[in-house]
Amino acid sequence: MQQLNFPIIDAHIHQWDPYTTPHAAALAVKLFGKHPKLLDKMIRLMKPKAVIDTIGLTQHLTSPYLPQNYKKDIGRYAVEHVIHVEASWHEHKGTGVVNETRFIEQLPFHEADLNLAAIVATADPRHKNFKDLLKMHADASDKFLGIRKMAAVHHDKGVYAWADEAHLYRNPKFLKGFEALAKQNLSFDAWVYSTQIQDVYALAQHFPETNIVLDHFATPVGLFGAVGKHTGQTEQDRLIIFSDWKENLAKLAECPNVYTKMSGLFMPVLGHRFHQSKQVAHKDEIVSLSAPLIQHALDCFGTQRVMFASNFPMDSVSTNLENIIDAFSDIIQQIDPSALKAIFHDNAQTFYRL
Repeated sequence: MQQLNFPIIDAHIHQWDPYTTPHAAALAVKLFGKHPKLLDKMIRLMKPKAVIDTIGLTQHLTSPYLPQNYKKDIGRYAVEHVIHVEASWHEHKGTGVVNETRFIEQLPFHEADLNLAAIVATADPRHKNFKDLLKMHADASDKFLGIRKMAAVHHDKGVYAWADEAHLYRNPKFLKGFEALAKQNLSFDAWVYSTQIQDVYALAQHFPETNIVLDHFATPVGLFGAVGKHTGQTEQDRLIIFSDWKENLAKLAECPNVYTKMSGLFMPVLGHRFHQSKQVAHKDEIVSLSAPLIQHALDCFGTQRVMFASNFPMDSVSTNLENIIDAFSDIIQQIDPSALKAIFHDNAQTFYRL
């Protein structure tokens, strides 16, 4: 366990409140919020099995996650800045997505002794008014610094699809709209499953002057256990998933404008089952599972293009945030002690121009 002698920049947190905002669970919590067991049952009935398998527990859909919740999760660690990344705001018609930026802008981070440094909002480059949406996000908050449009779609139909087409980042309309993002010097957060890394490579090649960050090391679905209908079922399957992930990540890292986030490694969609046995992954388990991925990412991207991010509360289904930071910092310490500050602070500062 490292005693970090500098404050952390957490480059990827989510904030939401299903009780007061457009949210996947808004109707359910309105009807059953006072009855947690019934609420859990209703969410499981209302939402596709693939969603439940991806998030692990329904609590992520039904509980608010606000500055005071994150402050509690960070425990003894000092955090200098947090960056909110869009969280599937369920008001997509017209200019509705801008309301998430307005919501985040007014949250009382200062009351939790936190500093909101940036907002990564969402907007679809295919949208005919994409340029206008970018301007509206900027008008809503001077902390708006970039866009994320999720594209994670797996060939296994039992794995939840976070986009409406499998190769969104290659869509000609998407690429045409993306030009506005590039011209305004905004960054782009890309989230795909590991089977789609080549789509991010194509996007980065198309826009070599745009800063792109690959979220969650590209989420290798099924790497640690069976997921969906046929993914990660056997040890041989998992070895192939890991081998393909390594090859494609190395190729992507050849693009100098691409960074990656050391995050999201304990979402159930990777095959973790800690939540099913009501266990929390301890530091040694986190080190054992994560070290090969982190080592390879550093081998590919170097120590200047990998940044720490918690992805909380999504990873809290498997472990707590202090355990993650303890483990990740130990891994980095063993690989390159001089890289700790770069990965836990400086690289996010550079990428997001804080």
